[in-house]
Amino acid sequence: MVDVKDALLSVLPTIRVPRAGDRVHKDECAFSFHTPESDGGLYICMNTFLGFGRPYVEKHFNKTGQRAFLHLKRIPKPKTDDSSSNTGDPPRKKPTRLAIGMEGGFDMTDEQCEYEEEVKLVILPEFLEIQRDGLSGLPEMVRDRVSSAIDAILAADSASRKQEIQAWDGEVRQVSKHAFNLQQLEGAPRIPPCGWKCSVCDLRENLWLNMTDGAILCGRRYFDGSGGNNHAVQHYRETGYPLAVKLGTITPDGADVYSYDEDDMVLDPNLAEHLAHFGIDMMKMQKTDKTMTELEIDMNQRIGEWELIQESGVQLQPLYGQGYTGICNLGNSCYLNSTMQVVFSIPAFQRKYVERMEQIFHKAPADPTQDFNTQVAKLGHGLLSGEYSKPATDKEGEEQKGLQDGIAPRMFKALIGKGHPEFSTNRQQDAQEFFLHFINMVERNCRSSSNPNEVFRFLVEEKIKCLVSQKVKYTQRVEYILQLPVPMEAALNKEELVAYEQARQQAEQDHRPPPELVRARIPFTSCLEAFAAPEQLDEFWSAALQAKSTALKTSRFASFPDYLVIQIKKFTFGLDWVPKKLDVSIDVPEELDLSQFRGGGLQGDEEELPDVAPPLVTPDEPKAPMLDESVVTQLVEMGFPAEACRKAVYYTGNSGAEAAMTWVMSHMDDPDFAHPLVLSGVSAPPSVPTGGDPPSEEHIATIISMGFSHEQAVRALRSTNNSLERAVDWIFSHIDDLDAEAAMDLSEGRSAAESVSESLPAAGPRVKDGNGRYELFAFISHMGTSTMCGHYVCHIKKDGRWVIYNDQKVCASEKPPKDLGYIYFYQRVQS
Repeated sequence: MVDVKDALLSVLPTIRVPRAGDRVHKDECAFSFHTPESDGGLYICMNTFLGFGRPYVEKHFNKTGQRAFLHLKRIPKPKTDDSSSNTGDPPRKKPTRLAIGMEGGFDMTDEQCEYEEEVKLVILPEFLEIQRDGLSGLPEMVRDRVSSAIDAILAADSASRKQEIQAWDGEVRQVSKHAFNLQQLEGAPRIPPCGWKCSVCDLRENLWLNMTDGAILCGRRYFDGSGGNNHAVQHYRETGYPLAVKLGTITPDGADVYSYDEDDMVLDPNLAEHLAHFGIDMMKMQKTDKTMTELEIDMNQRIGEWELIQESGVQLQPLYGQGYTGICNLGNSCYLNSTMQVVFSIPAFQRKYVERMEQIFHKAPADPTQDFNTQVAKLGHGLLSGEYSKPATDKEGEEQKGLQDGIAPRMFKALIGKGHPEFSTNRQQDAQEFFLHFINMVERNCRSSSNPNEVFRFLVEEKIKCLVSQKVKYTQRVEYILQLPVPMEAALNKEELVAYEQARQQAEQDHRPPPELVRARIPFTSCLEAFAAPEQLDEFWSAALQAKSTALKTSRFASFPDYLVIQIKKFTFGLDWVPKKLDVSIDVPEELDLSQFRGGGLQGDEEELPDVAPPLVTPDEPKAPMLDESVVTQLVEMGFPAEACRKAVYYTGNSGAEAAMTWVMSHMDDPDFAHPLVLSGVSAPPSVPTGGDPPSEEHIATIISMGFSHEQAVRALRSTNNSLERAVDWIFSHIDDLDAEAAMDLSEGRSAAESVSESLPAAGPRVKDGNGRYELFAFISHMGTSTMCGHYVCHIKKDGRWVIYNDQKVCASEKPPKDLGYIYFYQRVQS
């Protein structure tokens, strides 16, 4: 029998009290999705403050020797209902706030349970349990130290709460910079309390009062044709008067105020004074029109695509088990949920992360919550194992049909978004941009091992033909997504669209609801033809002419990937630079043959453009060439070596990013590709700095874990003032330099410990190729007016049937809306 006092005294030196800056992971296991609510609860290491489910706490002990853990177990208990009514649960409240996870906002979960919390100290390897009240018989020093640590852990904000705000609020508004010095013209009109109309088009709804001159004008036209006729924003462009208030929303509590200069809804602390200038007594006004928040909520609920894409009109069969696990919405995280569901339906990612999960976990660093491979493997196992694919229960313990508990990938979201200006926030994001960001993170972390990204990677062949000399230039570039334009002029139902627009305008004049929306029907073949159509380049620098001329650029496939990702470019900007979504229906085929779009390279009757650089430096006046640094920076941010980017800009005569990129792609295999740009009589650039504080060993270890040598890690950190994030960017943008130096080190007899590992792959991405025949297996759909708002779901074909993944809802699909998708995933059909 282990003595409690002896056990506590033996672990006392390892027990720490959390300090400012410590991350306390008390909500989620570092290696699984076990929480305090799970069977077995959660064990928090009282030294590292990492959380572990029961299967992993012993592994942490065996690896680190840490023995003291705080065990948390939360048991749900039904909320007491004070109501004596026996009519059942009240209906779900209608949202009144443009928010997720906040009072009045869109409710993503059912009513939350209250919990009873069990807390005890556990000492390994015996799993000796000590209740909190069992500390009273211990020496005062021991009792105070242990109690202080327990209280501090329980009181600390969890790491997930620190890293992300669980609620998103679309109504947070800032005070306008014009509020305190707004110009208001003398002789302004007196505004009546009702009976307003637009002074241009006589519209009587969605009216805005300009608070400088008193003009009453209609608001913007919405993407579905409703709203106004843009006369208020046109007035701002003509006058520059920035603030307008929406008539009908004015109450004693405030009103909708829009700043055209700041392009956002704003607060005006002096609103009462500004309205009084026009004879409006704010304290006597009543609300007669919907606020912008109410309009957007209504639109989010009524737009037809929401019903179609979510298949809301039919009873769907819930699915559970392996590969059918839902993901909780962490606050506008549906873009991440949909993307990762599709990614982990692909065998290459299953093999890389799920089948090798135990190896990845074994090699994890001291803090696995900050290790990319660990968190991706954890996410993949959570989705595919079926362990978390169980029906959710309500406050009474009854199953909620169609809704799962699913998994909440807070650690993964926090890690992959770390340092990113968009993905680190809880704002809605573009699923296509997130997919490419994830691909980039995989590239960084697969430096010395197999890379599942190879299934997406393909080459695009670009042919540029100078129309004056008739000579051509062929280049290739690596892509992971095929972006297809939407040629609206190819619509098959033009007459219906014209009739709809006429009916909509007539309904607007008659103050009637708009007619049922008619979508443009675009043939998928027209999108492919638009991609393959020649593009005219008016400012092309021709090496044959040594001058600018006009050229034609055409794109073809130089290779076909195993999995082809196609993005339909539905999002664009109007003439007023307001982002809008093309509401179109595209007949995307289940089977696709792109063989006709394969490029053939230089043809026998074609003559290549000479590879000659424009003269930027005169022989008698040697000096550093003037380069367009913005283009250099743009190329470096894409991951190319800085010196190669400088040469690209120089040898293309400062003729722009596109020409420089063409040079980069055609010279990547040159042996001196990443060597410095050295011209006769011009001094070489300064070398990399070597002074400053020594790099952090933790940062060095992180970079080494990506497959780089110790020397390379130190060099990257010294070059970026010991910033880990910048060092990772630096090392990937100088990858060719490092490989070349490593090869030279080996040829000169240096040991492997002093140079890069021989197991590292050669520089340059590996590209697979095969036939161009594909079959659709998944697609991601977007609902809403732009990528910055709305909702994403995905459909995946599994076991011969389509399945819809809508956050925590996973069901058999009845009517997969393939014509309304945003991103499509095809897999190659083998011969």
